[in-house]
Amino acid sequence: MIGLIMAGGSGKRFWPLSRQKFPKQFLKITSDLSMIEMTFNRMLGKINRKDIYVVTAASQAKLVKENIPGIADENIIIEPQGMNTAPCIALSMQYLAEKYDKREIVFIGGADYEILDTQGFLDSLEPGEMSAKLGNLVTFGIKPAYPATGYGYVEGGDLAKYGLKVKNFKEKPDEETAKAFLTAGNYFWNSGMFMWTLEEIFTAYSNFLPKVFSLMKEISSIWKLKGYNADISEQYARMPKMPVDIGIMEQAENRIVIPVDYGWSDVGGWKALYEISKKDFNGNVVKGENFSLASSGNYINSGKYVAMLGVKNLVVVETDDVLLIADMDKSESVKEVVIELGKNEQRKNLT
Repeated sequence: MIGLIMAGGSGKRFWPLSRQKFPKQFLKITSDLSMIEMTFNRMLGKINRKDIYVVTAASQAKLVKENIPGIADENIIIEPQGMNTAPCIALSMQYLAEKYDKREIVFIGGADYEILDTQGFLDSLEPGEMSAKLGNLVTFGIKPAYPATGYGYVEGGDLAKYGLKVKNFKEKPDEETAKAFLTAGNYFWNSGMFMWTLEEIFTAYSNFLPKVFSLMKEISSIWKLKGYNADISEQYARMPKMPVDIGIMEQAENRIVIPVDYGWSDVGGWKALYEISKKDFNGNVVKGENFSLASSGNYINSGKYVAMLGVKNLVVVETDDVLLIADMDKSESVKEVVIELGKNEQRKNLT
């Protein structure tokens, strides 16, 4: 089995800790290890080190090496520019097809997931592998713990040999719809994790995204002629910026979802991090020294001594050059701050 870690995001929702030059996957926000290192180590329980690859931006290749000591240069796939998962996966599958038999199975996941039950994760790869061998495009659906509105959903249908047939993919719902999904029992959070053979995903790209498939072949020809460091930015830029869910999974028929329940979170922002973090008796999560009086439900990350007096539901994050203070329920709006800073030539260094 081959493992592919997608590590190209900027992690705007974790600003100001996450920056363009040091995005979320390299932060140590849930343990003493970075998110990408935890992801890599988790895969080692099933996949050989030499068969785990990371796809990332050229600007982040050095960070990948620092966070995964000993990873070979050839195991880092360089994405010429930030796109979306359909082109990112197409590029990576073509790269792997140059090195492996097309019957090989690939497991794909993001660099920044939290998974509490590692053994449960590893156990779930076995039915995924068996289903992929039957020619299916496999996704892993998280059994919902609550009616989340921040995730897309996968609707499970009839029982299959190693999971459920996928009936539909659903966009992020409103609260009422999310509650109905939870009650129905056959809707799962879309984890963004996939498994398939190289041969089957090539067939899918050929059938559903023929333009991308053609560009994959162009890139392959350039690699064969000039090597893997050749400039393929012009070809890559012509690929459509769309997620693989829409480009491939929503159109295919041979789709299987494997329901899993192993403490998964995409740790999508400060509130999500607060929810999975260990709290004190007042429900506060505090990184560093503090004094609290009549304060509850706060997330504080600061190198200074923090005194909290009668405050609730706050996110306070301090770096050398930024102080973020936000209502917990509005904390995802930090993306808007990053966008605004990006428009200001004097403040771009803060993004």
